[in-house]
Amino acid sequence: MNNKIYTKITTHSLQEMKRNGEKIAMLTAYDYSFAKLIDNASIDIILVGDSASNVMAGHETTLPITLDEMIYHAKSVVKGSNRCLVVVDLPFGSYQGNSKNALESAIRIMKESGAHAVKLEGGSEVEDSIKRIIESGVPVMGHLGLTPQSIYKFGTYTVRAKQSEEIKKLKNDIKKLEKAGCFAVVLEKIPAKLAKELTESVKIPIIGIGAGSDVDGQVLVMHDMLGMNMKFNPRFLRRYSNLSEIIDEAVKKYIVDVKNNSFPNKDEEYN
Repeated sequence: MNNKIYTKITTHSLQEMKRNGEKIAMLTAYDYSFAKLIDNASIDIILVGDSASNVMAGHETTLPITLDEMIYHAKSVVKGSNRCLVVVDLPFGSYQGNSKNALESAIRIMKESGAHAVKLEGGSEVEDSIKRIIESGVPVMGHLGLTPQSIYKFGTYTVRAKQSEEIKKLKNDIKKLEKAGCFAVVLEKIPAKLAKELTESVKIPIIGIGAGSDVDGQVLVMHDMLGMNMKFNPRFLRRYSNLSEIIDEAVKKYIVDVKNNSFPNKDEEYN
């Protein structure tokens, strides 16, 4: 397939990519340096995920990260991005209370970070908030299936939508998100067959993580796919590098050179 070359990815570009059968590539990033590297490699979407709570701050779940912290990470990512679309997660507690709170949180992210869109978890429960945010002019990406912000409700990170009741709700929710105006939806950790059916049932792009190959695109957490976090080993994860090993080796070589007084050498000194 001859994919169209986009100099700038927009929500319109993503719709066009779905219509043309071109897969969408999405990764997380949380700082300027990695955002610049990933954007230069021509990623389509950078998600400033609330996974920053885990991989940047060391929390067990995504729940503790604050709106201020998300804006800080998003601002750094936007500065390092040129081509890709930058989407920012609304963190737990910043939108669930009511649609007014959700709108205020979304506007803060857009104004203070310069990002291009926001993402929030849930279906019918947050439909009013999604509509209100979109009506204000802020693009919204939805998130269904496994929703990490609801971990204490479900009590497990296991595959979602295996029971008929949850499957029915998921089918209803994805239609509601499309009707509400979401430009795309992330489907996390659901059966591949169901993900394919859901993708074909809507006109908006569906980005999968643990949702098989018949969706419109894929997303992974950068730290996982680059092998910086080796303790996380779900079935859906493919590691494209082993940076933890590379970094460990480099740091150990540096320590040896410092201890042996071989760094810096004469060529690395100033006269």
